[in-house]
Amino acid sequence: MFQYDMLARSLASGNGFRWYATADLAQIAPYLHLDKASLNLDPRGILTTFRAPLYPGFLSLVYFLNGINDGRFFAARLAQTILGALLAPLTYLVSLNLSSTDPSGKTAEVRKNIPSNQKASRTAAWVVALYPTLVIYPLALATENLFFLLVLASVLALLKLSHVSRGTKSKPAIFYSILSGLLLGLAALTRSVILPFASLCILWIWLTLRLPTKAILTGLALIVIIAPWIIRNSLIAHKLTGIESSMGYNLYVGYHPQSTGTFIFGPSLDLLSILNDQTRDKIGTQKAIEFIRQDPARFPYLAVRRLGYFNNLELRAFTYFYVNNYLGLIPDPLLILILLLLGIPFVIISLSAVFGASLLPTGPELILLALLLFGYLLPHVFILSEERFHLTLIPFLAICAANLWLNGFNALKSQATPVLLIACLVAMLLIVNWGFELSRDGPILAQMLGPNGNQLYLPY
Repeated sequence: MFQYDMLARSLASGNGFRWYATADLAQIAPYLHLDKASLNLDPRGILTTFRAPLYPGFLSLVYFLNGINDGRFFAARLAQTILGALLAPLTYLVSLNLSSTDPSGKTAEVRKNIPSNQKASRTAAWVVALYPTLVIYPLALATENLFFLLVLASVLALLKLSHVSRGTKSKPAIFYSILSGLLLGLAALTRSVILPFASLCILWIWLTLRLPTKAILTGLALIVIIAPWIIRNSLIAHKLTGIESSMGYNLYVGYHPQSTGTFIFGPSLDLLSILNDQTRDKIGTQKAIEFIRQDPARFPYLAVRRLGYFNNLELRAFTYFYVNNYLGLIPDPLLILILLLLGIPFVIISLSAVFGASLLPTGPELILLALLLFGYLLPHVFILSEERFHLTLIPFLAICAANLWLNGFNALKSQATPVLLIACLVAMLLIVNWGFELSRDGPILAQMLGPNGNQLYLPY
């Protein structure tokens, strides 16, 4: 959050995409053991390629309109609340478009279960609107606040493209193919981890929808959005560089001998004293390769652990803030209620979604949903993972879950046995994962309920 705030203030002040200006460096230097006098840095800060630009750009616009003062955080959180509120209606529209085509290609207007689809879509929208972690997430200066919206909007545009491609008019298809590329590009400029999914979307348009020209248009629109920033970063680094140069850092943290595949406090500071982005990225990558070579058996082990962290309960952030006395002492009954409110919704929605997904109409739309799950999950499994990363998928899980709740418990009986067996297996793995998580973190949760549970002062 400190880094995003630095970048936003620099942009709003007209100094460009810089961080660690003189005042900011004074704040952080004691923690990174930096000798400020020997650095001889530009007082405006260091030009950086480490972070993707769109979220700091969004913050900078808020800061510019509000003023760079203590009130900027409230203004940013208010703006993010508006972004978060848009997730519910977008979820409704995505749900309608996912369920509006049957295998024969007939549109929603000729189907008899339109009211059922609308009711399921409204239910999914309400789930997103009331989902506890999504409600409180705008408090954080985090890229996800913008990323959630852009991913959801991208999928909606792709679904629209799928629908209009079955008609005879080419103009709507051209519009939605370009819009899809633009939105995917903006999402990539927020978090480049979406690029594998974006690549799969282009293949989906080409091979599944059989629209090679529209696939090329989507790819060109994506390139038009991300290319200027890639060129900018490459000029700064004097070599070809991507949207952000944080891969080496993330690999270092993700494969460090102390790591179990998620973010950990100690190793996370090791490379931050290197202020040159390219040097940090190179050293981080080299070290990660060394770690893998020293113990190759950890590679699949860490992949499995990361998959588990991705699907963990949403308790980590609250636990950190509570045990470090940011929230004061909370009475045990209220504390238990908060933990349940943060943990149980994901359990209910994800287990329901596993079975609800099998009831969605087969066709290009369901393939797109599968590609989103695969393309978004894959980088996290092999780099670094936290439970907050699964929040991007909550609207889609809510759609699948609502489909089960309103359309489906009896319909499950008609599903093919292999499909139900796979769903049962996934549900069982999720339950085992949560059991492992609670067993691992149980002692900390128990201490939180003690007399000084808010003053344990544990690292993140």
